[in-house]
Amino acid sequence: MAPESTILKTKTTSDSPYQLDQSQTLKASSALLNHIKTLAKSKEATSSTQNLLASNDDSSDDATSTNTEPLWLILTTKKHIIDKKRLKPGKIPLPHSINQSPNVTICLITPDPQRPFKDTISHPSFPTSLSSRITRVIGISKLKARYKSFESRRQLLSEHDVFLADDRVILLLPRLLGKIFYGGSKRPIPISLEPYKQKDASGKRVAAPKSSESKSIAPPLQVAKEIERTLSCAQVHLSPAATTSVRVGLANFSPSQVAENVAAVVSGMVEKFVTKGWRNIRSVHIKGPNTMALPIWLADELWVDEEDVLEKEEEARMAIEMKSQKGRKRKGREGEDEEGGKVKESRLADEGVGKEVVERKEKSRKQKREGEGDGEGGRAKKARLADDEMEETVEKKEKPRKQRGEGEKDEEIKVKKASLADVRIGKEVKEKKEKSRKLKRDREQDEGSKAKKSKSTDEGMGKEMAERREKLRQQKREARGMIVD
Repeated sequence: MAPESTILKTKTTSDSPYQLDQSQTLKASSALLNHIKTLAKSKEATSSTQNLLASNDDSSDDATSTNTEPLWLILTTKKHIIDKKRLKPGKIPLPHSINQSPNVTICLITPDPQRPFKDTISHPSFPTSLSSRITRVIGISKLKARYKSFESRRQLLSEHDVFLADDRVILLLPRLLGKIFYGGSKRPIPISLEPYKQKDASGKRVAAPKSSESKSIAPPLQVAKEIERTLSCAQVHLSPAATTSVRVGLANFSPSQVAENVAAVVSGMVEKFVTKGWRNIRSVHIKGPNTMALPIWLADELWVDEEDVLEKEEEARMAIEMKSQKGRKRKGREGEDEEGGKVKESRLADEGVGKEVVERKEKSRKQKREGEGDGEGGRAKKARLADDEMEETVEKKEKPRKQRGEGEKDEEIKVKKASLADVRIGKEVKEKKEKSRKLKRDREQDEGSKAKKSKSTDEGMGKEMAERREKLRQQKREARGMIVD
């Protein structure tokens, strides 16, 4: 059990420790706001560089920027809040809105087509104070087509302070906008732009009929009401972790406003999101962007149920198991570990056998000494029994040795067989190589004989042609002589 803290955990009017102390929350919020103001003043005093082009208006703008720093509520639980990360954030209504400034610009992301939503916002019945803050209305198809590059998405992020998206397209935005939007505090906030369900004759609410041409849209007053309600809520982004941070105020808030927002957020988290309520909450802190976290509430118990606490015997057993697991060797060296383990086991077995043999011998000697007065027959029987026991123990201990020896012999036989098989394979390979060489030689010889035959045939043909030519010449000569005569 943790020591009791009279400062951080005090009983309220209901005598329950599982509640926030308003005085403690006020103290922490006032201390945090004063610290942020002193930090801003010290920065201005110690800054050596001054902007020569800045005017009085610019200096006032710098002061307002320091006053609009966000304040965060850090809620730590004993177990994870959820098992999977949720892309759609939860909402908790705040008594003092964070986005109430008229300078906050809003970008509204709608389903296709976007024209009906633009007409609704420009309708005369729509509040002008809210329509002037909505600087852009963009459909999902145009968002996909225009903002593909990293630079265009970063420019869109810098142009607007708040991004609102219809519930029907909120789950498509992580793939279209990427980590630029979902890595910071300007994640798109879901909002319902559908008309309310109407009641039928029986009193049940019935959804409006869906049209295939365009998405159904609520009337202008309902859309304005939903936007204002969404802007006045704190966004809760849940993930599988034990720590959740929620923005609960700004640096220009009063301590009472921050305390009221903190109380509303804590009660909403306990009722909606934290399983088992206050029993699962470990601590509650508030902090600024560059400050330490100030504690508001701390739990005495570090567990949710009594079943989660281990007894001393179970803790000792778990510690022994952890030590044994650390002493084991890595799986990647199983071969070396097995060989070393076998050698160690054989040595231990031999030592155990030797010790048992010595003990048995001592027992037999004692029995012989004690039985000397009982006669020769009793001594002989005791000696025989001791010898029989000795033989049985030796046989039992020698069995695993024999089995190990047989296993080693089997391994040697396998190695010999493998070597013989390798020799046979080598012989077969040599024989195949010799056969291939013989075939090559035979082919070369056949080719040489064919070449000789072709040469001889060519020579015979040449002789016949020469003889025929000589005969023709002689015939021509004889014919000429006949003509001359």
